[in-house]
Amino acid sequence: MVVRRELKEDLDRIVESIIYLVTESRRLSKDEAARYGVTPTQLSVLKLLQEIGDLSLGTLSKEIRAHNSTVTGIVDRMEAASLVERVRSEEDRRVWIIRLTAQGRKVAEKAKISPWDTLRHALAALPAQDQERLTAILKKVALNVTSEATHGTRR
Repeated sequence: MVVRRELKEDLDRIVESIIYLVTESRRLSKDEAARYGVTPTQLSVLKLLQEIGDLSLGTLSKEIRAHNSTVTGIVDRMEAASLVERVRSEEDRRVWIIRLTAQGRKVAEKAKISPWDTLRHALAALPAQDQERLTAILKKVALNVTSEATHGTRR
């Protein structure tokens, strides 16, 4: 697949912007996490639970795109630090639900930077119609990237 020559310069600038957003977001997240004595990943989990609410371990794994075993370790350390607690699902006793503790909620509320805030602020500056179009296009791009990574379709 070939990108038209006239689009290459614009595409390069877009990729550079995305890389900048990711890099800057990680830097800000790392700095903010350090202020509260947590790791950037733990801060992401706290902000995610604050935004979405209680999640099963499996759903949390999918949301942060990590293996269940990795997330179990993260949750173990967060539970030991009294940031989250595990409770059994009332619907399915085999499922563990992860929820914020009062201390975890306090950190999530105080922490002003989450990995996605930088991009959200940049998107919020666009008119609503542009936000919707861009989001629809980026969903397609994300699916293509995921498909390439999963199925090895890159040539």
